[in-house]
Amino acid sequence: MDQSNGLLHFLGVNCASAEAPQDWSDHALWWEQRKCWLLKTHWTLDKYGIQADADLRYTPQHKPLLLQLPNMKTIKINVCFSSMVFKTVADICRQLNIRRPEELSLLKPPDDPSKKKKKKDKNSPQDDIFDIWDSANGGPGGTGSFCDPPGPMYSKTMTATYDENGMPMSATSLWFGENPLAKCQPNLPPAELAKMFEPLSLVDKATNNAGWLDSSRSLMEQDVQSSDRLLLRFKYNVFFDLNPKYDAVRITQLYEQARWAILLEEIDCTEEEMLMFASLQYHICKLTMSSEPRDNANEPEVDEVEAALSNLEVTLGGSHTDKFLEDITDIPQLADTLRLFRPKWLTLRPYKEYWFVFKDTNISYYKNKEASSGEPIEQFHLRGCEVVPDVNVTDKKFGIKLLIPVADGMNEVYIRCDNEMQYAKWKAACILASKGKTMAYSSYKSEVKNIHSFLQMKSLAPPPGHAIPDVDAMEMNAESFVSPRYAKKQKTKQLTTRILEAHQNIAHLSLMDAKMRFIKAWQSLPEFGIKYYIVRFKGSKKDEILGISYNRLIRIDMSTGLPVTTWRFANMKQWNVNWEVRQVMIEFDQSVSIAFCCLSCDCKVVHEFIGGYIFLSTRSKDQNETLDEDLFVKLTGGQE
Repeated sequence: MDQSNGLLHFLGVNCASAEAPQDWSDHALWWEQRKCWLLKTHWTLDKYGIQADADLRYTPQHKPLLLQLPNMKTIKINVCFSSMVFKTVADICRQLNIRRPEELSLLKPPDDPSKKKKKKDKNSPQDDIFDIWDSANGGPGGTGSFCDPPGPMYSKTMTATYDENGMPMSATSLWFGENPLAKCQPNLPPAELAKMFEPLSLVDKATNNAGWLDSSRSLMEQDVQSSDRLLLRFKYNVFFDLNPKYDAVRITQLYEQARWAILLEEIDCTEEEMLMFASLQYHICKLTMSSEPRDNANEPEVDEVEAALSNLEVTLGGSHTDKFLEDITDIPQLADTLRLFRPKWLTLRPYKEYWFVFKDTNISYYKNKEASSGEPIEQFHLRGCEVVPDVNVTDKKFGIKLLIPVADGMNEVYIRCDNEMQYAKWKAACILASKGKTMAYSSYKSEVKNIHSFLQMKSLAPPPGHAIPDVDAMEMNAESFVSPRYAKKQKTKQLTTRILEAHQNIAHLSLMDAKMRFIKAWQSLPEFGIKYYIVRFKGSKKDEILGISYNRLIRIDMSTGLPVTTWRFANMKQWNVNWEVRQVMIEFDQSVSIAFCCLSCDCKVVHEFIGGYIFLSTRSKDQNETLDEDLFVKLTGGQE
């Protein structure tokens, strides 16, 4: 910047710059050395501390950005580079018709040295770019498209508007359902999928998770430039108020993110679960490619009141709808013969039968039923524990692995059930107890139902009376529906047969139901929603992994990958950050406190995850869609 009068205010600078007949209303000053926007136009240059050598750039606030969506398609979209990322994401979601933008954020793609050496295939489908502004104006819209035949993904005159409850107005509801982003993408050929696949260790996952942008700062302040590529992803795994009637785009993009997590093995699953996910993908692809223009065309009309009640029950983030069904003095109990295994006990018989009683949030076990009137052999307090499924439906194995917090780490316990229903009841009770809830809560019955439904989906045997499927009937390559590593273990014909057999169990599902089942099954995986970071705990001499989920922090041994300790947000009294030494400090109930420094990312990333999940826990069904931006900034912004 040349010599200028320090008393000159920004209106004067703007007017002086507007000599050419052009619309400058979107322009603002960017201070290059300080990496900040000068948006307080009533301030003088002196008040900002600007000297003669300052490099000020008069630049548009809205610039094009290449945005890779959860379905791996890239769009070119104009976004605000001067607003904080939280607002920018909300604006992007408004353009794409995705409700609940607070669940998403922007992620910098991880550096991949191998890609710098290889020339990119210009015809690769994931490199196609779809320009939504060109498509809205009838232009060619880049090299890619979301639908066949191509159509406008976004129109300035047809942006969905919402009522006070966040629902699309009737004038745009029809268009809302036809949004190409609500249509699932076809699975890639196995060869293309194999190019994208790369086995990930916990350290790799920690590295990839380091790229989340700071929600309280703007894009330019974080070195994002015009036409840079960012990833739009569901960041917080609390999907509140998922409603098939209004969330066509949101559910489809959520399904796509889950699908890619399975195919690229970003989350671990068993062989049985992989085949279940494959059968659902095949079913969804089959319905998407059918001639039906709308996935709900053949679905019966549902009464509005009944739909609202049903929606309350199936809401995936429905902690606020959970309530006592009965008086607290009449809490249900479970009592049955189960088998117990303690890995730390040296015994010739790994599993031994006992009489188990589940009361409140505790499990007690006795030598037999007659002894249950006396003192138990042992009692497990499940509040804050980890509940991990140990199931193989084909082999009739229904186990529950409990990792129970104790003073020196985690107490590992295995419980084996005899059948599906017994497993569903006991696992549901364990899940609620881990959150400090009893079976008296309304969510218990729906949890049992969901677990039992999940087990039925995992059954790879065809239903009774169904003929052996014809492998030639599958017109798609079966290897497109499983991860490349798993595809190598199976012959194509064998894999096709197993997928078709599993498909017979879910062939009755509508397209939207199948997507919802896929999302719920993804949520049921033990590793679901855990983001990993490399940290060094205060007092420790070794690096460890910190896992962050929607309701807890997990300390994980880096060498074994096993959890050492779990701390629940419900027991957290306060947390803060020492910005000088970049150390996160957290205080829990019962005088438990921890402190750690982040090694794989800035401590602000972890701080924002903790504050973000607490912010999301304040949402309720009776609120409108207006977000409490001040509360979000207070919980996640920090005071650097």
